[in-house]
Amino acid sequence: MSTSVVTQDAADLLNELSRTAPDDARRARLRERVIEAWLPLAQHLARRYNGRGEPLGDLTQVAMVGLIKAVDRYDAERGVDFAALAVPTVLGEIRRHFRDRTWMVRVPRRLQELRMAITSANNELTHTLGRAPTVADIAAHLETTEEEILEGLEGARAYAATSLSMPVGAEGDAELGETLGAIDEGFENAELRVALGPALATLDEREQRILTLRFYGNQTQQEIAEQVGISQMHVSRLITRALVKLRSHLGS
Repeated sequence: MSTSVVTQDAADLLNELSRTAPDDARRARLRERVIEAWLPLAQHLARRYNGRGEPLGDLTQVAMVGLIKAVDRYDAERGVDFAALAVPTVLGEIRRHFRDRTWMVRVPRRLQELRMAITSANNELTHTLGRAPTVADIAAHLETTEEEILEGLEGARAYAATSLSMPVGAEGDAELGETLGAIDEGFENAELRVALGPALATLDEREQRILTLRFYGNQTQQEIAEQVGISQMHVSRLITRALVKLRSHLGS
């Protein structure tokens, strides 16, 4: 990237800072001047991410953090251009901000990083192929499997959320939350009724009769005891034993 967003004075100040000893009283003020001089570069990089759901002011602050890190790490004796260090450092801070702060639903960092890699690969392949890349194209480009790419695309859906109050329908007279399904206990009960027949068949004739009188006939234990010809206490024990058998058969 070009450093035309900064002046020659900014480069000169940076070189002067590099030549200043750490214990020099002028160093703190000189460091501030370097950061101020290179601020346009940070602002320029922050604007590249404007319009992605984060306020530009916040992005600029994050870019400033990256710029300060780059200034403090820079060593002129290595002969590396400062922009070569500053640009990736600033962009890294901005991307980390998006990765850590803007996901509406927390997903594993691996999927967050995969999403960014997919986005980058998609842009690059669209340019080189002259068409929208397929999942297979992206997988080959990133040297991974199509399943990984699909998982990354699915995880990307957590990046933004839609309000349950959003109007839906042709006339917008309903809200999204009203269209969401709920658990229908009838389905679960239907499955239990189907499984209950074979489970009851595992009980002996007396146990079946007692449960039928208790839960279908709504009779008390004392009434059942009088019909079956046993004590109320014995009826209670038989009901308990029969229910244990049923739960064991039904797996609950």
